[in-house]
Amino acid sequence: MKTDIPTDVMTIRAMCEAYDVTPRTLRFYEAKELLTPIRVGTKRLFTRRDRARLVLIQRGKRFGFSLEDIRQTLDLYDRDSGNSAQNRRACEIARERLRVMETQRAELEVAIADLKTELAKAEAKGLAPPQAA
Repeated sequence: MKTDIPTDVMTIRAMCEAYDVTPRTLRFYEAKELLTPIRVGTKRLFTRRDRARLVLIQRGKRFGFSLEDIRQTLDLYDRDSGNSAQNRRACEIARERLRVMETQRAELEVAIADLKTELAKAEAKGLAPPQAA
């Protein structure tokens, strides 16, 4: 009996172990149409394409990209049959995300400096215990 199932597929358990994700995460990405495993009965079999997409999803999430940004980028690869449009879009998203992160960092640095100043004032007045070394 011949099947059309590729031989280099991974089960959901193998995917979870290899990529440090939960079955729930994989099912969520499948529901969002970011991954499209082969279905054999109730079994999900993930192809090399799914594995590559999961790596890109994880990278995008680590950079703070939204799932919609990730989807658009992945869809560009499928439409373009290559990665030039995908790379351009990913760079656009990355530049915007970097701008947002740098703004957040600057705001956080100001807040940290202000908090340190207020703590130093409180310590000087004896209202707060000195910071442990």
